[in-house]
Amino acid sequence: MSNTNRILVIVTNVNEYEKVGYRTGLWLGELTHFYDFAVENGFAVDIASPAGGFVPIDPESLAHDYLDELGTGERYRDREFMNLLDDSKKIADVDVDDYDAIYFTGGHGVMFDFRGDELGALTAKFYESGKIVSAVCHGPVGLLNVPLSTGAAMIAGKNVTGFSWPEEELAQRADAVPFNLQEEMAKIGANYSMADKPFETYVVEDGRLITGQNPGSARAVAEAVVGALQAA
Repeated sequence: MSNTNRILVIVTNVNEYEKVGYRTGLWLGELTHFYDFAVENGFAVDIASPAGGFVPIDPESLAHDYLDELGTGERYRDREFMNLLDDSKKIADVDVDDYDAIYFTGGHGVMFDFRGDELGALTAKFYESGKIVSAVCHGPVGLLNVPLSTGAAMIAGKNVTGFSWPEEELAQRADAVPFNLQEEMAKIGANYSMADKPFETYVVEDGRLITGQNPGSARAVAEAVVGALQAA
């Protein structure tokens, strides 16, 4: 694998649930916690989305408790950084050769636009090119529709995690989401596991596939991705 020292971060374009009136979007900390750690360790980061352009932010991720975590509030006050979310790169314009890894952020918005064929094909190229594929929280929705050249699903037989159904119920979104992510990963044949307690930091590594369970796991996913890239 060529070393580009660049990571592609995927975010959502969706700002609302289809069935209910709640607003949603990117969970900001799942971007900032990963982004900051990657940059601090010498990696450049590009932000892309399925449609390109504006990236909505889940309003709940802007609560004071969340903004106080790992410098997220500082990023929210940073005009230059926030302007990156006004004009994200379109995934159709991404060249896999420009990156060492791909990282899927979460926020419930991804449940409506991360399962598309175009994003799945891009992810398959990353994986089959020997690059790292990573995701956190609802971000693993982007791993559900990734057929490899063999015809097999990328996560079939792989050890993974992602936002659990107990966490979905605690977040009071079980009636709003279009599907159960934990269940869908298992249906594909992935070996899903989760932390002993909801919302505990939890990361699963299976070769070049790295997944984190919930928003509080984003920094730990970044650490795992950067560690793997530095060891390569």
